[in-house]
Amino acid sequence: MEIYLSPEIINPESQILNIVDQNQKAVGYLALVFTEKKAYVYGHLEDEGVREDFKDLITPYLQGIAKSKTNLELYSYIATGGKKLEINNEK
Repeated sequence: MEIYLSPEIINPESQILNIVDQNQKAVGYLALVFTEKKAYVYGHLEDEGVREDFKDLITPYLQGIAKSKTNLELYSYIATGGKKLEINNEK
């Protein structure tokens, strides 16, 4: 199954992105909330079978968010199939 990011809401304080499959069916989400010095990221993908694809899809996105502001602290909890997904650059 191929998965993609599909923006739902994007504004300066928050973002909500649907994770969709090749048929445009929502199979997960990624939600981001920003403060002046912190970013909180929560996400879940229902199908554990595409765990590595999900990780490959969101890792560069999270790296870009972390670089968007100087000294931004990034906090995240990402899961697939109910199990926490470890991202390499997490603190």
